[in-house]
Amino acid sequence: MLIVTPIVMKNILIPIEFDNIAQQLIDMGASLAEKFHSKIWLIHIAAPEPDFVQYTSGTGPNDEREARAEVLKRERRIIQKYSDELNDKGISSKALMVQGQTIETIMEKVESLNIDLIITGNNKHGFIYKLFIESVSNEIIKKSEIPVLLVPLG
Repeated sequence: MLIVTPIVMKNILIPIEFDNIAQQLIDMGASLAEKFHSKIWLIHIAAPEPDFVQYTSGTGPNDEREARAEVLKRERRIIQKYSDELNDKGISSKALMVQGQTIETIMEKVESLNIDLIITGNNKHGFIYKLFIESVSNEIIKKSEIPVLLVPLG
């Protein structure tokens, strides 16, 4: 007798960078979310605040902080727009923007949000690139205890 266990995919996490591949990852997530009635969590990991802000004459630490705050506001609007578009299509979605170390922050969110699947992109790079530079996707695969869907890009 064959026993089939249903696939449960209530929560999907999609780490987003603001580049031309984000929409491909979101589209893949939307397709799966429709089929499995899942919620999509879009997450962008912003760089943590620097311990030291170096500045040149004419600008001070407050100018640097204000510029950084503007960048974060713009990024927040972008990820929220992606989430709103999914919600408008009837796909439950939530946008998160968190400052921190990329891999560690993603793994923390996987646990705290009960994520069932991570969707990330995989750019095609040669052997030399892979030898010297670890990609975020590779690190996610190494550290994840849940399935990771790699979407081939480029």
